[in-house]
Amino acid sequence: MTIYFNEPQSMYHRFGDDPEHVLKVLAERYIGANPQADFVYRKFQKSGILQNDQGLYDLNLGERFPDAKQGQVSYAAALVWGDEDRNLDVLVSCYGPVRFWFNGLLTYRSTVIDEIKPDATVKLSLDIKPGWNMLLLELKNTAAGFGCRFGSDEGKVRILNVLAPFRGRKGSAGWVYSEPICPDHVPAGIGDLLGEEGPDLLGDEAACGLNWLPETRWSPERQNLPVPERLFGRLPGRRVYGWTRIQAGSPAGIPVRLSGHASGPLRIWLEGKLAAALPEAGSFDVEIEAGPGTGDLLVCSECPAAGEPWQFHVGAAIGAEPAAHVLPWRVHGAEGETWLYAGPFEADAEPDATEMCRMDRIFAVQGNGADHEPEHTYWRLDGPEAWVRPYYENAMLSNKWTVGSVTNYGRWDYPLGVTVYGLLQTGRYLDRPDMIRYAAEHVQACTTMYEYSLWDRKQYGFPAINQQLVMMKMLDNCGSFGSAMLEAYGECREQTFLPIADTIADFMLNKLERRDDGAFYRKCPGEYSENTMWADDLYMSTPFLVRYARLKGDPAALDEAAKQFLLFRKYLFMADQKIMSHVYDFKYGQATRIPWGRGNGWTLFSLSEVLAALPEQHADRPALIAFFNELCEGYAALQAESGLWHQVLNDPDTYEEASCTAMFAYGFARGVRFGWLKKPEVYAEASRKAWQGLTRVAIDRQGNVHGVCSGSRYAFTSEYYDKDLLTVTNDNHGIGIMMLAGTEVARMQEHLEQRQSPAVVRSS
Repeated sequence: MTIYFNEPQSMYHRFGDDPEHVLKVLAERYIGANPQADFVYRKFQKSGILQNDQGLYDLNLGERFPDAKQGQVSYAAALVWGDEDRNLDVLVSCYGPVRFWFNGLLTYRSTVIDEIKPDATVKLSLDIKPGWNMLLLELKNTAAGFGCRFGSDEGKVRILNVLAPFRGRKGSAGWVYSEPICPDHVPAGIGDLLGEEGPDLLGDEAACGLNWLPETRWSPERQNLPVPERLFGRLPGRRVYGWTRIQAGSPAGIPVRLSGHASGPLRIWLEGKLAAALPEAGSFDVEIEAGPGTGDLLVCSECPAAGEPWQFHVGAAIGAEPAAHVLPWRVHGAEGETWLYAGPFEADAEPDATEMCRMDRIFAVQGNGADHEPEHTYWRLDGPEAWVRPYYENAMLSNKWTVGSVTNYGRWDYPLGVTVYGLLQTGRYLDRPDMIRYAAEHVQACTTMYEYSLWDRKQYGFPAINQQLVMMKMLDNCGSFGSAMLEAYGECREQTFLPIADTIADFMLNKLERRDDGAFYRKCPGEYSENTMWADDLYMSTPFLVRYARLKGDPAALDEAAKQFLLFRKYLFMADQKIMSHVYDFKYGQATRIPWGRGNGWTLFSLSEVLAALPEQHADRPALIAFFNELCEGYAALQAESGLWHQVLNDPDTYEEASCTAMFAYGFARGVRFGWLKKPEVYAEASRKAWQGLTRVAIDRQGNVHGVCSGSRYAFTSEYYDKDLLTVTNDNHGIGIMMLAGTEVARMQEHLEQRQSPAVVRSS
């Protein structure tokens, strides 16, 4: 038997296998380890280094410095923060000669093949350390090119956010890069960056002796212009909105006094109330009742006629005491600034002032009369091309090998889909509205920023949030979390869920790659998974289709879900053993015949979701009930004495794995409760045995989940699954399904007890 911890440390030793206690500890541990955290907002200069559609930072210095001489060099530098030790694979694709230092050590030097061969890519493995980690590139200009592309492998999944070095740029996002210089003119100060004795990238950038870009200060000719004119130029009739916050200890009953002047028409709102309206240029002095403490101050300034400077000034006082202005939202890298700006807006584009003081919206700058797609804008700062940009940093460097202790709140990612579903079902079973609200708000954190994230991708080339949703390309990117989103819709009725659901459904039903017979598969040209079908994709598609059909009252999506099971059975079902091959590889015209545990778990789990929704009279229901019974018979025959199943189901030499065990317990319990199984007593016992095994072997008394294998590729040998796919503690592939197994085993037991002695049971 596989041992993950000593028996006295087990959940069973502390609570037995009582689902109510186990579920409470599981859910509360997860929520405690993943506190609700907003996106991190940072200053980002659009004139800096942008990412391409693969998430690689495109340091094409040949385009930025077309007059650079051959042989000249530039440096590019960035910081990466690490909360803990973790590994990250990065890709380097060279335009010309490249040297790369990581934390002061020369880690990579390009070869002539790297520099000259088109699209050559090198993969490097970086060990991120706790604290600041330094990335430094030396880029040389040759006839082949100048610069490189650099970023994490699978950038929309394993996110690499970089921060600007140097004290004066602290908190800003993005790389800095230097103007080209001759190699023999490299200043001595650059040695501090290259050395192993603690490179000083948090110090003064001038000490390096290089001119670093992007520029953080306005050019001299624009420096003395008033802010609206500096940011937007002179645009008669256009409007700009400014947002700040008044900070003062205002006691109740004492009005706020606003005074100042403007070069054109001006309107001012304080805490959402119109405080002043100037129809033309001039000064103002008004008082308005306001609550104690801070208050949002919003200004709409209209550019005057051509030739007049565009400016406004608004001061505030509480009684005789001046009130300070502070930035209305925490924006890292914007220390000392007090206003955010949005615009310029056409005269017929009038934002709702009561909806402006928020960070989850983009704003149309043109009216509906435009004969092309309206342009949008977002908040920016007083600096050259300086924008406010939200970043997902809760799992900044997560990867499939080490995900245990990193906060995952607010991320759109497929393993988190089943985690959210598990939390919803646990909250319902335990009658814990707080758990339900936490799960629903995780989803809302993604969906309320959906329109912004689409705009972010258009603006910068690669989105800083919602990467998988925005760059939807395969079922992994949308199905699991989309299903959880629709499950949460029943709890919160969040309207931002609905257009996203329509987008996902359109992708699955109309755009996803299919075989000639209609079966979903992975085309993935040029990738390792090219031309393959995965059992996993039944989970990545059919639970969403079931819920979408219910939402829309349209059976077409449900019919598609049923159809896919029968098609996947044709390719992947190993009839001699009544289990599923993990993958069918169309390149070789055969299934791998390796029955990976979790791939089979996804199959049974998802089939139970479809059967629970399929009408009794549906044409495919008899075939799917028969398929469900075949699978359950095959799985039950392979259950180990411990109650768990092996990583490769038919190979007892592979380790016992927890996530597939939880899914089989879930599927068996549902089959018993809904009456789908021919021998329910056999599967009720197998489900109980699996649950008890999980509480003895895989769940410790603190609620940590062990024995869950990391995310998988595929192979034609079981050795890959056993030796390369090692287990990870608290991996999100297993936490949610562990909770789902507990709720289903508990409901099965209540169902069986009710049959013996009718009583009121909890609803599902």
